[in-house]
Amino acid sequence: MDTAASSHDATGSGDDKTAYDTTGTLDEALERLHAAGPERNGWLSNHGPMAVEALCRHGQAPAVHRWLDHYSHNLEDMPDPASPVTAANWREALGDPRRIADWTRYFERETAERPWREVLAEWWPRLLPGIAAGATHPVIRVGHCVRTLLAGATSAPRITELAHGLGYWAARHRPLPPLTRLTPAPNAAAALDSVPPVPEQSGGIRDRLAQLTGFPTWPQRLTDDPDEARTRLEELVRAATHRYATHGYAEPIMLVHAATAPNAVLRTLPALPRALWAPSLRAAWAASAAVTAAYSPAGPAPYTPAVASAEELFARAAAHGDDHTIKFTDTALDVGDATALAAALRSIELNPPTL
Repeated sequence: MDTAASSHDATGSGDDKTAYDTTGTLDEALERLHAAGPERNGWLSNHGPMAVEALCRHGQAPAVHRWLDHYSHNLEDMPDPASPVTAANWREALGDPRRIADWTRYFERETAERPWREVLAEWWPRLLPGIAAGATHPVIRVGHCVRTLLAGATSAPRITELAHGLGYWAARHRPLPPLTRLTPAPNAAAALDSVPPVPEQSGGIRDRLAQLTGFPTWPQRLTDDPDEARTRLEELVRAATHRYATHGYAEPIMLVHAATAPNAVLRTLPALPRALWAPSLRAAWAASAAVTAAYSPAGPAPYTPAVASAEELFARAAAHGDDHTIKFTDTALDVGDATALAAALRSIELNPPTL
C-alpha cells in the first residue's frame, strides 16, 4: 500500500486520530472565525479555519486559542451582502468576489436544508474548473472541513464551515486559461519536473496563471476508473510534497499549495460519488501544475533529512506558528515517508515564524 493511501483509507475516516477533538476546541475556534470573511486586504486568504483544524487533528488543541488570538489581526469582518444567490441566478454570480457574503449565505441555507454530502456532490463538479481560484485556498479550506465531517463530527460549526468554504470557492471561481497537452510524463514526479515555468515570474498569482499555455500530459493514459484515479492522486500528493524539499526555497509560502491543493481533493474523494473521482484527479493535477509553473525555480537545492518523528515535527510547526507551515506539515504527515518529513522540516526552516 502507498504511504499516502495508509492515511486516507477507503472510508475517508483517516487514521486513529479521527477522534482528534473531544474538547470542543475546534468548534469554538470555528465559531470565532465565522464572524470574519475569507479574505483580507482584498485578496489575501484567511487561513484560520484550515490551521486550527490541522492543529486539533495533530494533538495541538490546547494551543488553538492562543494561536487564534495571535492570528486575529489578520481577520476582517465578513463583507456586507449585496443580493441573494438563488438556484435561478447562481451562474451570473459565480466568480464574483463582491458576492462572497451572498454565496456564503446561499450555502448556509443549502446545508441547513439538505445533507451536506448532497450539497457537496452537486457543487463539486461546478466548482472544479475554478480549482486554482484564490491561489487554491478555497478548495484547501473545503478539504480540511470535509476531513472533520468524514470523521463523524457533523456539528453545526463544522457544517457552517463547509458553507463558508464553498461560498469562498464560488465567489472566487476563475478557470485557468485554455491549456495545450504537452509531452506525456511517465509519473507525477516527472510531470512536475516537466512543467514549463511561466515566462514572467513576478507579480501576484493571478498575473502568473494568466500566462499558462500548457502542461505535460499526466497520467499518460487518462482514466475514468475511480480507484486508479485515487491511486494517481495519491502519487501526485506524494510527488508534490517531496518536490518541496528540493524546490520550496524559491517561494516557500506559495509552493506549499502544489501539495496541499491536491491533498485537499484527496481528502474529499470519499465524500463524493465515485463518478467524480477521475474529474477530481484532472482538476487536482491542473492546480498543482499551475502553482508549480507560477513559482518553481530552475533547479533543485539540497536539503537536510529530518531526524525528528512526525509528532515532533508537527509540534515544531505548531510552535513555529506560520499557517502555511502548519498546513504543509499536516499534508507531509499524510504522506508520511522520510522525504515528506524532510520537506516538512524544510518548510519550518524556510518560512518565517509567527509565534
